[in-house]
Amino acid sequence: MIWEPELLDDQSHLVAADPSGMLPAVASAAAQIRTGRRLAAEAGAGVVATEGRPRAVVTLGMGVSGVSGEILRAICGNGAPIPITTVGGHRLPGWIGANDLVFAVSASGATEETLGLAWEAARRGCRLVGVGRPGSPLQSLCTQRGAPFVPVEAAQGHARAALWALTVPLIVAASSLGLADVPEPVYEATATLLEDLAHRCRPSSDTFINPGKTLAMELAESVPMVWGSSALPIVAAHRLVHQLYENAKYPAIFGELPEAAHNQVAAFDGPLAERDIFADTQGRQLRLFVLRDIDEDERETRTRGTTVRLAENRDVRVSELMAEGRHPLERLATLIGLADFASVYLALGYGIDPTPVSAVRELKARIAR
Repeated sequence: MIWEPELLDDQSHLVAADPSGMLPAVASAAAQIRTGRRLAAEAGAGVVATEGRPRAVVTLGMGVSGVSGEILRAICGNGAPIPITTVGGHRLPGWIGANDLVFAVSASGATEETLGLAWEAARRGCRLVGVGRPGSPLQSLCTQRGAPFVPVEAAQGHARAALWALTVPLIVAASSLGLADVPEPVYEATATLLEDLAHRCRPSSDTFINPGKTLAMELAESVPMVWGSSALPIVAAHRLVHQLYENAKYPAIFGELPEAAHNQVAAFDGPLAERDIFADTQGRQLRLFVLRDIDEDERETRTRGTTVRLAENRDVRVSELMAEGRHPLERLATLIGLADFASVYLALGYGIDPTPVSAVRELKARIAR
């Protein structure tokens, strides 16, 4: 597959190469914030507060649903008075019990791992809230347990673009418990910022002024190392790597500071960081992408700045992406929104349909047999 940057400004190509409409799905983030808030209220997600504060909050989810749990923990922040964690896989940790609140999140409502964990949580007597497709096995479980269930309609193939529809109900419930400080106006402010981002990243906007296309250009033909410099950007960096895999079928390396400063920086002295100024063409080389937040403490700023200079001194190209907005939800949403657009444009620049994930489907089918 050949990177053809001129395709990003070819409107007919952008439509033809995206037959399932992943770009419009990504652009629906603002609507998801508003709808998710309304559906959470209608489903009674805030009713969890009537039983008092739990010992811990646990999100069950895989893929995009797991990212929902990461977002919840980041929005609640390090000052949360109880543990907030995410669990995937097939086994529920032994410490989770009747005093804990469990969010079971699955866009399809039928994810094998999440359903298994949710049934085990219900068996242990955990308080349960479900988020997923209406009419699904997950809704049936919640109905049996008398637990709130927030319906989320994600078009087939677009589950990973339904991130905010899956996440907002968790934030609403956490806010009712006093674990997150997200006043009502923040949801609308976040949606407004995402609308503005979608306008700037629209297909008809030329590459040189379109932040989504610009980021795709920087990602293309590189070996991206994607780092988050503090709590919110770490979640956004993880999301960007997920989206590069699934939308663009493109590998990337996730890292978080300060941990990456203790190991991944060693790659700056390796073969993928070398540039031959006499070569006619260059192979794919490391490029560092650092996602940043305005809310950094002195140590985080010093670590980020030092590692960026270290990379630049070794001729490793660096792109820094800054969050926008005031509230943590706004800032995280803008970073994630830009990442989502860039991953789709990267796919389209390579002539790849961003929606299908054939290898994932084949793997699940083989495991099921």
